[in-house]
Amino acid sequence: MARALPRPRPPFAAVRQWYEDELGWPTTGTEPVELLTGPRFDVLEMPAGAGRAVLRRMPRTGPVALLRPERGDKPAGDRPKLLMLIAAGGAEELPEILEWLEWGTLAADLTARGAGGRMPAPAIPAEHRASGGCGTREAAGWVRPPQPGYEVEDFLPATGFGAGIGDGGGAPDLVRLVSTAATECHRARLVRARNGQSDRACGAQPLAFSNASRMSAGTRPRSFTL
Repeated sequence: MARALPRPRPPFAAVRQWYEDELGWPTTGTEPVELLTGPRFDVLEMPAGAGRAVLRRMPRTGPVALLRPERGDKPAGDRPKLLMLIAAGGAEELPEILEWLEWGTLAADLTARGAGGRMPAPAIPAEHRASGGCGTREAAGWVRPPQPGYEVEDFLPATGFGAGIGDGGGAPDLVRLVSTAATECHRARLVRARNGQSDRACGAQPLAFSNASRMSAGTRPRSFTL
C-alpha cells in the first residue's frame, strides 16, 4: 500500500510562519506576505544608492532590506529602495528630527513607514530556509537580515537614553542615522540632477547641505551633539 505523504505547505505559508513564529512579527493575511509596521518596528525608506552609502558609513544598524521595483508598467524614476528597520515610534519622530537637524524639505527622498503601514516580507534568509520553504520570488530581500533567537527590537536604532552605543553592542542612535541618511539622500538627488543637465558642462556644483551635515564634516561649530 502506497504511503501517504503530507501535502507540501504553500510557499507563502512558509514565509508567514517564519516571521510570525521565529521573530514574532505580525504579518498580513495577504499574498504575497507583508509585515506590519508599528507594532514591533518602523521603517526608514530611502533610494538604494543613498542607502548603500549609509551602510558604508554605518557598519552597525538594525536589519536592512532591499525593495525591488515591481515588474510591469512603472515610471522611469521608480528605483530600488532600501528599508532600514528602526524602533517603533521612530516614523513619528522623523519630521521633528529632520527639522531639528535643519534639513527641512531638502531630504525629500527620506521617508518612513510607521503605525498602520506595511512592508513586503523579504525572502527568508538562505541559512534559515527549511527544505522546500524558500518561498516565492519576493519583492524584497534582506541585506542585513534579522537573527532569530534574540530580541531584534533591542538592536533597532532609537532615540533617548542609551541610544548611540551601537559599537558596544546596543542600538545605534536614530538621530545620527537620520542625519547620515538625509545627507546621502540629498547628495544622490543633486548628483542625479547634475547628470540630467546635458546642456551644461560637467563642472563642480555647489552642494546645499544642512547645518547638521556640515557640523558632522567639521565645517561648522558644534552647537549640539549628534
